[in-house]
Amino acid sequence: MAIRKVGVVGCGLMGSGIAQVSAAAGFLTVVREVSPAIVEKGLNIIEKNLARLVEKGTITAAARSEIRGRLQGTILLEELKDCDLIIEAIIEQLPAKRELFTTLDALCPPSTIFASNTSSLTITEISAATKRPQRFVGLHFFNPVPVMKLVEVVRTIATDPDVYEEMVVFGTKLGKTAVRAHDSTGFIVNRLLVPYLLDAIRALEEGVGSIEDIDNSMKLGCGHPMGPLTLLDFVGLDTTYYISQIMFEEFHEKRFASPPLLKRMVLAGWNGRKSGRGFYDYSDPQKPRASKL
Repeated sequence: MAIRKVGVVGCGLMGSGIAQVSAAAGFLTVVREVSPAIVEKGLNIIEKNLARLVEKGTITAAARSEIRGRLQGTILLEELKDCDLIIEAIIEQLPAKRELFTTLDALCPPSTIFASNTSSLTITEISAATKRPQRFVGLHFFNPVPVMKLVEVVRTIATDPDVYEEMVVFGTKLGKTAVRAHDSTGFIVNRLLVPYLLDAIRALEEGVGSIEDIDNSMKLGCGHPMGPLTLLDFVGLDTTYYISQIMFEEFHEKRFASPPLLKRMVLAGWNGRKSGRGFYDYSDPQKPRASKL
């Protein structure tokens, strides 16, 4: 079946980005949050993003109006019942996701496809809360969604092959490179990225190099756009810690185990850019300084 109307649950950083690219691709898009204030905040983020694109000449003012006209905000899950596809982008906690999809499963017709934007939880475990595991996939986008060109399209052993291919096509229609991934914790990107980030922390713990030297080595020696410790601050140390715990529980391999320093920094509230301090001090966001650890 053709996807015409898309529902997005969650209008935070990821959800608003998913809603924006969906509307920009020509889909009627309904984005739901738990309060009018959060809905308004998310829609304002989208409007600012679109305004910047107009300023850069990437889109016209008319195109901006058309995209905005395809977007609707709501606090009611019922407003999503006639969507052909619903993408979940809420808190990264299994009970919350399962509760949401149980409600949506009773609300939506059997034809509706469900997708989760989870970065670490297994799609199979989330889909088990519904009666439509064959119409359930992972659509893992990357932050910031309007800029990053990748989406991991994740299938479980129960996903209908036709549904899966339809979601690959959908990802392409959003202007993304859609890579096929199986439902293994961390999928492709985090399966490879998380051990690299954790090893960078271990290298710092063991005195292999300073914060700046480790980052500069990977930037200049390997051509990475940013060093691993800078990237950790950008992703969020708390987010990385949470993902590493899930991955270690799944695989029980040392490479997924969280280093003690990461745990201490999260406990101290040093979660990176969003908290003002992580491996770097962001008191002056334009000139971050390496933290003294």
